Amino acid sequence: MADPARARKMADRIKVIVAQRIERGIRDPRLGFVTITDVRMTGDLQHASIFYTVYGSDEEREDSAAALKSATGMLRTEVGRNLTSRLTPSIEFIADAVPESAQHIEELLAEARRRDVEVDSLGAAAQYAGDADPYVKPRVLADDEEADDAEADDADADDADAGAEDDEAAGDADPVDSEGADSGTEPVR
Repeated sequence: MADPARARKMADRIKVIVAQRIERGIRDPRLGFVTITDVRMTGDLQHASIFYTVYGSDEEREDSAAALKSATGMLRTEVGRNLTSRLTPSIEFIADAVPESAQHIEELLAEARRRDVEVDSLGAAAQYAGDADPYVKPRVLADDEEADDAEADDADADDADAGAEDDEAAGDADPVDSEGADSGTEPVR
C-alpha cells in the first residue's frame, strides 16, 4: 500500500493533466463543457477514478460521458507521459452527482422554509388550552403584611441567638475534646 500523501499528490497531478488535455481539446463533437471535480487513487496507485460534471442538459451529459469513454485510452497515454511513476494507472470517468445532490438539498431547504412559515401561521392563531401562564408564582405581599413578617423574622433571630448561647454553655461541660476522643475512654458507636 502506497503512502496516502503520495496518492494525494498523484491524484492532484492526474486531475491537472486530464483537465489541461480536455481544455486543449479532444476532437469529439459530443464533448460538452466538462469540469474535472476530483480524482481518487486506489491504495496501490494502479487505478484512478476521475469525477467530472457537465454543464447542460441530460442529453449533453450522456454525449459527454460517451466522448470521455472513447477518449480514455488517449487520456491515459497523456497521463503516463506526464507522471514520473513506473506504472501508469488505469483511469475511469465517473459522473459526479454534486449538482443533483445540491439541487435536492435546495428542494429540501425550500420545503423546510415552507413548513416553518406554515407552523408560524398556525402558532399565531393558536390559543392556550389552560391558563396562559400555568406556573405558580410567589404571592405578592401587601405593605402591612411585609412589616408583620419583618417583625416575626426579628423575633425568630433573637430566639436563635439565645439558643446558641445555651448550647455554648452546655458545650463546656462536655468531656469530649476537639478530636472526638474523651480523656481515656473509647467513644460509643
